[in-house]
Amino acid sequence: MNFFLIGYMGSGKSTVGSKLAQVLDYNFIDFDDYIQSKEKKTISEIFQSKGEIYFRKIENIYLKELIEDTANTIISLGGGTPCYGNNMELIKASKHSKSIYLKASIPVLTERLFNEKGKRPLIAHIDSKEEMVEFIGKHLFERTNYYNQSDATILTDNKSIEEITEKIILELF
Repeated sequence: MNFFLIGYMGSGKSTVGSKLAQVLDYNFIDFDDYIQSKEKKTISEIFQSKGEIYFRKIENIYLKELIEDTANTIISLGGGTPCYGNNMELIKASKHSKSIYLKASIPVLTERLFNEKGKRPLIAHIDSKEEMVEFIGKHLFERTNYYNQSDATILTDNKSIEEITEKIILELF
């Protein structure tokens, strides 16, 4: 069984995924790292040199690869991955995959993301927390329909990594 962690950037997918893999003795793949190793460029460099459309195409190709070629793996997806092409359909159609939406509130996401916006091409241009709140709110409005198709939703606000990991295990096992 594979578990795909889904949610907005900054929701804790990589941190929780790593911990969950450790607890379950599963492999762990951060999907952004996986794409970067395959393309031999950072996500920012891919966006800058080839654009978002190219990125979304390769994201779909690599997602299919992981669905077909992995087992007993926790995979933390990029925030947009389930929202483009048929990515969410691919995850849902896989008999050996479950998806978990890590749901964080806009204020929590704003606090986490504002200080690390330089590392994230989609929000690097945002200058104030007010703009960040507006940007995240708009994105969540567009993406929530995809995120809500997950097999489980875990609310993450004010919870430790251990509490979130425990909730995932209780929900899915």
